[in-house]
Amino acid sequence: MNIKMKDVPKCERPRERLINVGVENLSDEELLAIILKTGSKEMSVKSLASYILSNINGIENLKNINYHKVMDIRGIGKAKACTLVALGEISKRATRKIVSLAGIKLNTPDKVFEFYKTKVDRFQEQFYTIYLDANKKVIEEKLLFLGTVNYSLVHPRDIFKEAYLLNATGIICVHNHPSGDVSPSKEDISLTNRLREVGKLMGILVIDHIIIGEEMYYSFLENGKI
Repeated sequence: MNIKMKDVPKCERPRERLINVGVENLSDEELLAIILKTGSKEMSVKSLASYILSNINGIENLKNINYHKVMDIRGIGKAKACTLVALGEISKRATRKIVSLAGIKLNTPDKVFEFYKTKVDRFQEQFYTIYLDANKKVIEEKLLFLGTVNYSLVHPRDIFKEAYLLNATGIICVHNHPSGDVSPSKEDISLTNRLREVGKLMGILVIDHIIIGEEMYYSFLENGKI
């Protein structure tokens, strides 16, 4: 039997319990019910919260959900899906180690990997360029492309334009493979070669191109491909 929230004694409702006993004493289900605000036609908000947590295998996995997967959960519409995905992203950003790259000397690919392995998205491809000075210290990083990379859109013009604006003498390109397989594709190799050629003409060294997986990376530099 599905109990509607209006039938629950007021003192036992999640919002009232938060006020009366403190947020730290609420269950995961109650916290999520407060975020959701309302249930569905079939479930009360608490039942829906419990059902969602069961589907994602616990609140710790909120940070790993995406919109399309959430929409597959019964009782979830577009508004609630957006709320949950936004909550997951907030959780991810709040727990991410906040580190500024500016002024850091990146002299090994593993240093780049350590920084980006928790920064890149698990579900969509991201392409970063790190701009370095003559001492290989970071001037700035730029997220230049987001989503499934169409390599016709990853244009050297956009990458090297930023290098000139920042007075950079070298760049490191970083992108992730959400599949976890860090083997370079034909497109990865072709792009790297194009960047090297343009870099030589423009006097800007392409130091490395690093592909990030969940627990490993591939460095064109370490593998003698750059």
